[in-house]
Amino acid sequence: MGVAIEECRRDADPDVEALELELLLEAVVQRFGFDFRTHDRGALQRKLYALLTRRGLRTLSQLQDRVLHDADTASALLRALGVPPATMFDDPQEAMQLLSVTEQCLPGAPLPKVWLADCAGAEQAWTVAVLLAERQLLWRTEIHATVPTDEQLHEAQHAAISVERMNEYQGCYERAGGSGRLSEYFHLEGGRMVPVPQLKSRITWAQYNLVTDASFNEFQLIVCRRALPDFGPLLRQRVLHLFDNSLAVLGVMGIDRELGEHDRLAGQYVQLTQRQPWYKRIA
Repeated sequence: MGVAIEECRRDADPDVEALELELLLEAVVQRFGFDFRTHDRGALQRKLYALLTRRGLRTLSQLQDRVLHDADTASALLRALGVPPATMFDDPQEAMQLLSVTEQCLPGAPLPKVWLADCAGAEQAWTVAVLLAERQLLWRTEIHATVPTDEQLHEAQHAAISVERMNEYQGCYERAGGSGRLSEYFHLEGGRMVPVPQLKSRITWAQYNLVTDASFNEFQLIVCRRALPDFGPLLRQRVLHLFDNSLAVLGVMGIDRELGEHDRLAGQYVQLTQRQPWYKRIA
């Protein structure tokens, strides 16, 4: 079926496909309130065509019909267009960078706040919480993890890890600079591993839409490295402005790539590490 769909797509009229894409995005915003119209078109097409293959559909028009009339397909589309779920310490380099920058922006604040914007699920938030616990920073820090849909919110709030995966995660944890036993931050509940209450209580989950919602707090650290690559230029600038409105002076922002001359906020930030997109706000 996948081969047949790819052959059909090669024969498709690009102008028709472009029109179908615009109509689908308009339908999604009108029906569900999620606006992907300013996302990068290439990224959208890759994700949508992969969804077509998984669903056995030939055109975006067929997908639009299913999305509007079938809740399961609608959920699958919103999930496909969002940030793929992370696993614990799946990016050891990013984890080590995060460890370094936390010591530059959190200790001086009386009640530090961290925002994981468009968080890649519970395991990304747990990774950050464990890293902060490593530096004895977690117990006075608030982590705000936001996701775009109520379904993702429910999943994050009720997530757990299989016992078998803990050994695998221990290795990732050590490669990221962890010095203890990852299992110390979890306990067995219903046959699966969940964070201990002291860790779980430091994470506040909320549904939040980066495209439409306004600033809701002031943070010492904002991390959004997995969602931004899919945003088109205008949306990316809008989100960077949102982060600027939400970041305390001397706070740190971790984003997808280095700021350039076209980024209007570049003059207000200093890069913490060469060739790494971690920025401290100085104005």
